[in-house]
Amino acid sequence: MSGHLSLGGTSFLVIGIAVFPFIVCAQTSPAPAAAQRSAQASEKAATAESFVAERLAIWQKRLKLDDWHISVLMAHPSDLKPRTLGNIHWDADRKTAVIRVLDAADYKLPFRQMLEDMEFTVVHELIHLELSSLPRSEASRRDEEYAVNQITDALLKLDRDR
Repeated sequence: MSGHLSLGGTSFLVIGIAVFPFIVCAQTSPAPAAAQRSAQASEKAATAESFVAERLAIWQKRLKLDDWHISVLMAHPSDLKPRTLGNIHWDADRKTAVIRVLDAADYKLPFRQMLEDMEFTVVHELIHLELSSLPRSEASRRDEEYAVNQITDALLKLDRDR
């Protein structure tokens, strides 16, 4: 885009360079928004991981599981059984356990509710670990899940009412 502009007998060549920055900006404006969403998702994930690690340490101490080496991994739904938000695998002889908690990116809840749900999962799985020395069977699994949910709910209500 160019043309001639005449002012008082002086002629200027006008080149449309000024248009290009606008076009470039208009074409690239979605990228910063995507980058911002990605940064927010990363910050959300980092905050969730930090929160879960902090709550694990608190509940591990409260439940007197200090002699266990327990870690938490964020997991996607494909890493978990259907309709679950977490699980635990342990080695009683080595006193090690890994708790998997649904990754922050896969939650559809508001942020605060997501953190509360993640804490519920951690406490729930720690109670399973507490009960791990008891006899288990497929027949008792449903009853155990019910009892673990009730105990988890009661403990968290007591903690949050402080």
